[in-house]
Amino acid sequence: MTPTTERAPGTSHRAAPVHANLDEVSLETALLALADPVRQTLVRTLAEAGDWERSCGSFDVPVTKATLSRHFAILREAGLLEQRDAGPKRLNRLRRPEFEARFPGLLDLVLADR
Repeated sequence: MTPTTERAPGTSHRAAPVHANLDEVSLETALLALADPVRQTLVRTLAEAGDWERSCGSFDVPVTKATLSRHFAILREAGLLEQRDAGPKRLNRLRRPEFEARFPGLLDLVLADR
């Protein structure tokens, strides 16, 4: 017989996202994350939104769900994105103050370049 796992109401079946320690993120990792046009769109959209306003499925980008998930993972690994689960949705926050402290001016350059 296989044991079942009880979950608290409103929790997700997926693993919680792992977030980067910005002190360990290299400049190369940050630059590579910000070099992709889809990730730039995600970052710009989050910069215009309030914290925790945008769920993963609310972004208008021309990629599959699996590819979008990979883009979010790359942004998390670069310290740009924080995510949390809220029921069936995964909400996002741009880690702008933390990223700015680690890489002063970099995010502003990306956001200004349209």
